[in-house]
Amino acid sequence: MLKRSLLALSIVSILSGCALEGDDGAAGATGPTGQTGQTGQPGKDLPRELNIDVVGRFNTGIYGKSAAEIVQFHKASNSAFAINAAENRIEVISLANLPIAAVGNGITDDSLSSVPFTFPDSVTVKNSDGTDVTVALGEANSIAIYGDMLAIAVAAPLKTDNGAVLFYSLSSTGTGSFIKAVAAGALPDMLTFTPDGSKVLVANEGEPDTDYNADPEGSISLISLTDGVPADVATSINLTTDMAFSSDLLSASDYDTDAKRRALLQAAGVKFAGPAGTTVAQDLEPEYITVAADSKKAWVSLQEANAIGIIDLTDMTIEIKALGMKDWGQYLIDVSNEDEVASFRKLPNVYGLYQPDSIASYQWNGATFIVSANEGDSRDWDAYSEDIRAADIIDPDELNKTFSTELQALYDATGGDDGLGRLKVTAALVDPDNDGVVEKLYAYGARSFSIWDQNVNMVFDSGDDFGRISAAILGNNFNSAHTENKGDNRSDDKGGEPEAIDVGTIEGRTYAFIAQERSGDLFIYDVTNPFQTSFVSHYINRDFSADFELDDDLAEPCDTAEGMDCTEVPLAGDLGPESIKFVPASDSPNGNPLLIIGNEVSGSVTVYQVTEQ
Repeated sequence: MLKRSLLALSIVSILSGCALEGDDGAAGATGPTGQTGQTGQPGKDLPRELNIDVVGRFNTGIYGKSAAEIVQFHKASNSAFAINAAENRIEVISLANLPIAAVGNGITDDSLSSVPFTFPDSVTVKNSDGTDVTVALGEANSIAIYGDMLAIAVAAPLKTDNGAVLFYSLSSTGTGSFIKAVAAGALPDMLTFTPDGSKVLVANEGEPDTDYNADPEGSISLISLTDGVPADVATSINLTTDMAFSSDLLSASDYDTDAKRRALLQAAGVKFAGPAGTTVAQDLEPEYITVAADSKKAWVSLQEANAIGIIDLTDMTIEIKALGMKDWGQYLIDVSNEDEVASFRKLPNVYGLYQPDSIASYQWNGATFIVSANEGDSRDWDAYSEDIRAADIIDPDELNKTFSTELQALYDATGGDDGLGRLKVTAALVDPDNDGVVEKLYAYGARSFSIWDQNVNMVFDSGDDFGRISAAILGNNFNSAHTENKGDNRSDDKGGEPEAIDVGTIEGRTYAFIAQERSGDLFIYDVTNPFQTSFVSHYINRDFSADFELDDDLAEPCDTAEGMDCTEVPLAGDLGPESIKFVPASDSPNGNPLLIIGNEVSGSVTVYQVTEQ
């Protein structure tokens, strides 16, 4: 064994030396010079800074009458389409010569012009049995464009009657050729094409009349398209018979009556508010729809119910998911219009209902995420209203309840009737135990935007960003209404009211764009990775020095006999942003990403260019 070890060691020693190496060969010829590499771009920090410029604006000259609401974009004609409810037509606004430089004054600019797109006051639709019926048409509520097809959701003259969807083929100049009309549900409030263009989904809100003599059911209409031709009859997703529950602990017999469905949804956190005897389907009012990239699933906001419905477009079912409550004990909020401007504090035992209006969706790592503008809304009709101020809860002449010790201490610390007492809350959740003691208050809206996963679990909420950022930038104009320049006059309601939202990609990053209806702010967030969301920018196209007052609840919002003065409204800029449409650079008339925003109170459509700095 010793001899073998010595031999092995000797062999290793020989092989590790230089004795077996050959002589070095002659040097080879020099190879050709390689190409010079391109200079790389400097790295960019996140979040990236964006330039926001007004590059065009269209003004109807009609104020307080919803003259510019829902906006869309038609690529072939380089046109923005905007609903003008005041004239009950669509404005086709040419963007063909849109500049890349900002206009001189974005607040008063009126460089863009329109051509009216009108539709008839009655159409013929097919009944489910194939027979024809003529239906009268009221106001257009929503539009959607897919390629060269335009769909218009139009309510009946009496909103509790069924409406219709009108389909047009658009030309390269933005004119339309009528294809057909398809019956929809009551008050079709919003519609959208699926990404593959095979279907149109319609959110039929089904609002009651103000006396609750008629209260139609909310529903979803699905209109199939084959080779670009809409079906004669829509398929309806019913909020009673097509409701699904995912729990393995439930069987069909657990939700085979309306009372059982209501009890299950209420236990899960869905909010109901309405007169006794109102059914689940009457209470659930579809507001806004977004669809997954594969066109197999959709989500619908059920605003008043503080919920989102998940629609399975294969099984044609809908599952209702409650959104939960926002704890204002964790964030700063101003709840009074009687205190100093931007008087923020945390309020334990006060909660916000998310109640989103507009929603949109995007993809990250192959999964769908939903973004929501958490506006908030109440049922406030002559025959039933859930609206109440916190002070009225303990007023002997109103609800005559008692606050818990903790809530009373908070009430007193904020200034009582002039502090927390000013906040509008829902009476439907005031005293769930019916013991006369109120322990928590629930306000409308979350004064934020949120991101939810495809199962409607919260991923992100902007918290108190909107209030704090707006107060820091606007100062005494914080939480102004869109009907006058008076600061802090919306703090007791729903703050700035996040209303409109859309998402889009700029230079490889995905952004959410959120506009507040009352104050007019535009907020931009980088949401590329929904778990690493960050604030990017704030912009407002409004002049708070203009002195005006209008009332959009009046038949004539500028009625001088009622004390209104709209003389300086044209100088105020954009009021009441209602919708946002993102146009990617690849589709944009000027080659840069655009935001088209419809402002219903100022009757203006503003086009922003959004580019990286």
